[in-house]
Amino acid sequence: MTTEMQEIAITEEKPLLTGQAESKDAELAARILLDQGQEHNIETPHGVLHVTLHGTRTTRRPAILTFHDVGLDNKSCFSPLFKFEEMQEIVKNFTLIHVDAPGQEEGAAPYPARYRARRPVVTRLPACWFFQNFRTVIGVGVGVGAYVLSKFAMANPDSVEGLVLVNIDPDARGWIDWAAQKLSSVTSSLTEQIMSHLFSQEELSSNSDLVQSHRERISKASNLVNIELLWKTYNSRRDLNIDRSSSFKCPVMLVVGDQAPYEEAAVECNSKMDPTTTSFLKMADAGGLPQLTQPAKLTEAFKYFIQGMGYMASSCMTRLSRSRTTSLSSSYSMEGSRSRSRTLSQGSQGGQMPPSPSQTMEVSC
Repeated sequence: MTTEMQEIAITEEKPLLTGQAESKDAELAARILLDQGQEHNIETPHGVLHVTLHGTRTTRRPAILTFHDVGLDNKSCFSPLFKFEEMQEIVKNFTLIHVDAPGQEEGAAPYPARYRARRPVVTRLPACWFFQNFRTVIGVGVGVGAYVLSKFAMANPDSVEGLVLVNIDPDARGWIDWAAQKLSSVTSSLTEQIMSHLFSQEELSSNSDLVQSHRERISKASNLVNIELLWKTYNSRRDLNIDRSSSFKCPVMLVVGDQAPYEEAAVECNSKMDPTTTSFLKMADAGGLPQLTQPAKLTEAFKYFIQGMGYMASSCMTRLSRSRTTSLSSSYSMEGSRSRSRTLSQGSQGGQMPPSPSQTMEVSC
């Protein structure tokens, strides 16, 4: 009896090495999260918040939570900073949670007539990171965002490990400010009022491409009525009553541009802060939005701020900071007797912020 051997093709219903496919899918998902981000509408007991996630998924470190200024959204306020080359070392090690104030995200529908927010946005913030299982955050806020995150940190100190506050104005509007705002609302359009809030007079006079692009974007925004409501809400804000001994329980870095609209307010705020946990960064040639005009210098300062909190201790120094090490040492030796703040000239020589927030530093970049 002769037996013939036949070739039989066997097709697997499921690949035996599933790990490779899963690994590629995970790598692709991570790349999308890093480059494009994932957008979510988060339901909270007090309304919906639009958030965008970037970075790693690890929950071993606090998330970095950002909140934008009026007239901006998370993209127009933070994209140049967090897409900057040197910032990628931070982005790859933390989860970024970009929060848009209600109705301020790109393409948001206009509020209906006589709309009023039911609850302040501060009450909605914890939902933005609790749904990702984060327990704490490092807050990065600009203008309105700096005020909102400050208010939240004071009410929830255990949830905030650090704050970076750009263009902070913690004080309520006085009668003179209120009268000036009323006059401005009569003589200037909403767009010009917000432009004066975002940019210095020098920037507005020069009418750079950055100024022109933001003016056009705001004036043509489909949600201009929403922007106006946020603007009015901010102008009716209450005083934060910052006190050196009890206001913030976490390290704080204050940032403001030289000649920026809120330079004096930031300097005054710095004088009320605890000098052992506060860093003050005053940036020359930065204008009203230093995160857009000077992302390199702000990235470097942010990296040292995070290192001072105990994260990314092995992070390498940038080429910019290496070139400044010598001049920093000489600046310290000459000005070591100053106890409250130090001004480090950062023209051709420059200076850098130390990794530990042991005392308030005023750094002119």
